[in-house]
Amino acid sequence: MKWVFEFLKPLRLRITVGIIIKIIGTVAELIIPFLLSYILENVIETGKIKGILFFGILMAICAVIASLGNIIANRMAAKTTMIFSTRMRKELFSKTLHLSARSTDSFTIPSLESRITSDTYNVQNFIGMMQRMGIRAPILLLGGSIITLVMDRKLALVMIATLPIIFVVVYSISRMGVPLYTTVQQSVDGMVRVVREDAQGIRVIKALSKVDYENARYNKANLALRKNEAKAGIIMGIVNPIMTLLMNVGIVAVVAFSAYFVANKTSSATTVIAFMQYFTLISMAMMSLSRMFVMYTKCTASAKRISSVMEQENELTITADDGKGDEAYHISFENVSFSYLGKKDNIKNISFSLKRGESLGIIGATGSGKSTILRLLMRFYDVGSGIIRINGKDIRSYSRDELTAMFGVVFQNDFVYADTIEENIRFGRDISSEEIIKAAKTAQAHDYITSFPEGYSRAVTTGGTNLSGGQRQRLLICRAIAGRPDILILDDSSSALDYKTDANLRKALAKDIPNSTVITIAQRVSSVKNCDLILVIENGEVIGCGKHDELIQNCAEYKEISDSQMGGAFLD
Repeated sequence: MKWVFEFLKPLRLRITVGIIIKIIGTVAELIIPFLLSYILENVIETGKIKGILFFGILMAICAVIASLGNIIANRMAAKTTMIFSTRMRKELFSKTLHLSARSTDSFTIPSLESRITSDTYNVQNFIGMMQRMGIRAPILLLGGSIITLVMDRKLALVMIATLPIIFVVVYSISRMGVPLYTTVQQSVDGMVRVVREDAQGIRVIKALSKVDYENARYNKANLALRKNEAKAGIIMGIVNPIMTLLMNVGIVAVVAFSAYFVANKTSSATTVIAFMQYFTLISMAMMSLSRMFVMYTKCTASAKRISSVMEQENELTITADDGKGDEAYHISFENVSFSYLGKKDNIKNISFSLKRGESLGIIGATGSGKSTILRLLMRFYDVGSGIIRINGKDIRSYSRDELTAMFGVVFQNDFVYADTIEENIRFGRDISSEEIIKAAKTAQAHDYITSFPEGYSRAVTTGGTNLSGGQRQRLLICRAIAGRPDILILDDSSSALDYKTDANLRKALAKDIPNSTVITIAQRVSSVKNCDLILVIENGEVIGCGKHDELIQNCAEYKEISDSQMGGAFLD
């Protein structure tokens, strides 16, 4: 949990001040029973009203100090916790965005979502509780024990005898809590995964009348979470009843011994009254500590899950370029092979070269490895063997910012967020409205955008559900080309476009961004037939390479695809 203290360091002054105020308020609370005992034993017997008023006012002052101290300290603790949790979530979210694709695959998106939400909430609760109860409870416990020892050692020892048993019980049960709550959080991951999948596929679910099926699937994940939560709750719930039992046994023992001592005149009734008040304070402190132990187990389980993300090292390190590349080529693959799982290669011995401004088309069956080539080019993953170069340099020698700045990308499953069309195209970059309009015209999107009464200020829903498939794809293409990238990647990004629009798009790209190297993945030959180079991929290997006319003559698989599409029909 070292990272927790790193987040708390900038708040140490505020925390220190809050602790001091908390200590003052708690000490004032401890003084009240002592003053009461002193009044009963020494002041009332004198019959002096001034003395009684003086100590009464002193008790009232202590009560006010205790109340204000706790209120102020708790408000400061709440503010501190809010600042801490905001920064923690921000840093965790930032770290999540900077994880490599392999690390993201390892953690899974639903698990990362639950770590940012429920796990940070558990840590936040514990940090807040530590500032509120973590200072007050130990002071009440230790301070009360010391004062009672001074007041009546025999009665104090009777009470203190129960404390070691309580600590052993609480510690033993709390050790069981960490793995239990880790399992609970893993169940939360499973439930989040189902919710996430169903939210994204709600239209498909309704279209295929699978609402009941998905309800059952969610119910299964929900019941698994309930089972694990119940198990953790039952075991950790033992703490409070046992604490109460032991504290009540202690109270009975104290009452019995105090009656005996008073009867034998070795103690006084006024001492017993004050003593019982201290015992109540100590009991409250012990109950608070038991709650903190339960929260600690939740916090520890969640903190470990967060730490595993925060401490994840980026395996995509920057390495020195070997200086063997040819700068005449904008992009080159040299015998590149790669495996996602480190067993069977997903792509094997891929080699090709493109000069700046040239275009590459990649075609092949689903799962053949087309998108994997693009992921390696953008260095989402590192190659297993071989070298990928841009401008003659190994891509591993570029910083992440340098590399990503070269690309404009439209993925198969790209996203649109809830904002205007203009802001979806701009995407937080320094791009003028004029450049956005120019990009929209290139992407064949300007006409449909201006057909809306709001134009580029048209509000788009999450996922672009208020746009058609073709409109959404053209919007994403606008976003990709608005930054005038060196390399434009279109990963099956025109599947929803009619053939005329697709053809116009290809012509506009060649005319408006002639210096950009364009890589197109497509299922239909018409989208790649005019490319300077076409790769035909099957089972991760290149089975055909060349221009359209060459492949028609030399690659039977490509010719079969071209013939089957009958001038542009979709390939099943």
